[in-house]
Amino acid sequence: MRWGNFTKFLVIVLAIVAVFGYYISPLAGSIKQGLDLQGGTHIVLEAVDTPEAKVDEDAVQRVVKIIERRINELGLTEPIIQRQGERRIIVELPGIKEPEKAIEIIGKTALLEFQDESGTTVMTGKDLKDAKAQIDQSNRNLVSLEFSDEGTRKFAELTAKNIGKHIAILLDKQVLTSPVVEEAIPSGKAVITGNRSIEEAQRLALLLRSGSLPVKVDVLETRTVGPTLGQDSKQKSVVAFGIGIAAIVLFMLAFYRLSGFVANITLLLYVLMLLVTLKMLNATLTLPGIAGIILSMGMAVDANVLIFERFKEEFRAGKTLRAAMDAGFNRAFATILDSNVTTLIAAVVLFYLGTGPIKGFAITLGIGIILSMFTAITMTRWLLRTLIYANAFKNGKLFGA
Repeated sequence: MRWGNFTKFLVIVLAIVAVFGYYISPLAGSIKQGLDLQGGTHIVLEAVDTPEAKVDEDAVQRVVKIIERRINELGLTEPIIQRQGERRIIVELPGIKEPEKAIEIIGKTALLEFQDESGTTVMTGKDLKDAKAQIDQSNRNLVSLEFSDEGTRKFAELTAKNIGKHIAILLDKQVLTSPVVEEAIPSGKAVITGNRSIEEAQRLALLLRSGSLPVKVDVLETRTVGPTLGQDSKQKSVVAFGIGIAAIVLFMLAFYRLSGFVANITLLLYVLMLLVTLKMLNATLTLPGIAGIILSMGMAVDANVLIFERFKEEFRAGKTLRAAMDAGFNRAFATILDSNVTTLIAAVVLFYLGTGPIKGFAITLGIGIILSMFTAITMTRWLLRTLIYANAFKNGKLFGA
């Protein structure tokens, strides 16, 4: 018996179990939960015509953009803002239990300001008539501005007094851009140049036009919602998750014994690594996200089953434990790689084409597949090799063979 290898194996196993037991609860509790798990506020808005402004496609797009920006300022993760029909906008805010406060923030009048280099506000959004993204003759992407009559006079004075200096354009106290004045501009029209893509120029133009809501918006419905699937369903999901994990652990121990024990240890490591990754990405966990985690855990166990079955075949063919283990991993690797890569491709497609909860499912599934590949092929192999090389257990039946 090689005590060095056996001691190394025991130390690693105890370390994984101890770290899992100490950190699993704080880690799981620190990950943000989505609307379906923690509830929040559901708001239905509708753009309406007024004598001063009629509702059109551009106006509704600007309203959606303004609301998105204001909600992002709240620091919320995975809010849902989507159009419903031509005029309605659905807003769902996880964790917000005060609808009145949310409506106040969504509906507030944005403040667009033009400031000189000293920080003095000279003009506001009411002086801006229009802003558009354009491409000039030199193929540069720029944003053209057109001011009202009063704005034309103010902008002429502002540029005349600040030639060679920066003027700042702010929206809700955040600097959108800070161009340098090259000459006085009395015409009421100006352009903002700079090294930006056409998409960035279009976004800046949209933000400039979005100084305030372009049309009147009525609140049709406001309600505070509990977890979408209900607290009862959430608790049942937790119980089902626990039963499923326990069944996996018992199955691996019953059929593969020491190999199954090693697989269960690496499964703990996999769960830890997955939660740490989600925490580092500041991800928001939803029920579809949990489904992605469970599916990737199943694939991690499936990878171990493939490896151990190959291991058993090689051992029964007359190879030693060491040779059978190495051959088992080598023979199963191609199958595991193919299976995980195809699933990973599906997760990438779902992420790019899906929205909201579908993206959450794709993210957790994709991360889970990558981590499960690492734990199943790398950690399981290393731990199992360390145990076999320790020569503490020489009977193949102890490894399920």
